[in-house]
Amino acid sequence: MVTMNTNDAPLRFGLVGTGYWATICHAPALASAEGISFEAVWGRNAGAAAALAGRFGVTACESVDDLLDRVDGVVFSVPPDVQSEIAVRAASAGKHLLLEKPIALTAADAQRLADAVDEAGVAALVFFTARYQPDVRAWLAQVAGSDWTSGSMVWLGDALRADNPFNTPWRRDKGALWDLGPHAVSLLTACLGPVNRVAAVGGRADLVHLTFGHDGGATSTVTTTLNATPQAECYEMSLWGDSGRLEAPVETAQAADAARVALTELKAAIPDAAASHPCNVRFGAQVVAILDEAQRQLDAQQKS
Repeated sequence: MVTMNTNDAPLRFGLVGTGYWATICHAPALASAEGISFEAVWGRNAGAAAALAGRFGVTACESVDDLLDRVDGVVFSVPPDVQSEIAVRAASAGKHLLLEKPIALTAADAQRLADAVDEAGVAALVFFTARYQPDVRAWLAQVAGSDWTSGSMVWLGDALRADNPFNTPWRRDKGALWDLGPHAVSLLTACLGPVNRVAAVGGRADLVHLTFGHDGGATSTVTTTLNATPQAECYEMSLWGDSGRLEAPVETAQAADAARVALTELKAAIPDAAASHPCNVRFGAQVVAILDEAQRQLDAQQKS
């Protein structure tokens, strides 16, 4: 049964995850977002869950079921394969969801989650960070309606540096395609329209080059890695066409601000189950399907 909540009543939320991102982004956002009551934390590391819960004055839950019993909605900050399994359970229990990207690591698992959300009639948004950032939204509004020929993104990250807090097992295993790729697809789709074809070529380590075709005829390219040195690290995205060339603003370092926006919009979207939101779970599943196809091509290249 869907958890009922009006826009005037606080929405009780629990946090699944206790790592670096949960600590610097989601927990502060939950503790400060208007109309949100931060109630509980669960994590695979009980000690970390207790510490995070103590810091924010919420309950450390011993199980996922315990957390689900206490809340109306769940924010996720765990690896994608862990998220997709728990999120299906949460949706089936009638809980609204703020999901991390990617929502899963296979197209089948992403579709299963999207179907569970639809069947339960809950609201579910995906936290593509930049899409909740005011300056990025202003830029997307500026580029809307123009006939762009192409777009380009180069994102050279150093998350797999030994001392980087984002150097986590799932990122070491899946690389930039699955960590930074969702952001790339999200932004380029917002600018140029849905992706209808993808070509992928792998380079050294996790370096990947992607080419997208978009509905309407535009094309775009992405080059990304998590293995860049600090000296090479960069982020740049631009569009070009007959009207000229425009560069996108960089993603903000104030991720908790974007998370507060996402929580507010999730709460507002509950009456129509987020059907019209551009970052809803169906879009999240489309992003995973694109990355899954790119991964299939990369795997085939490694075998040849």
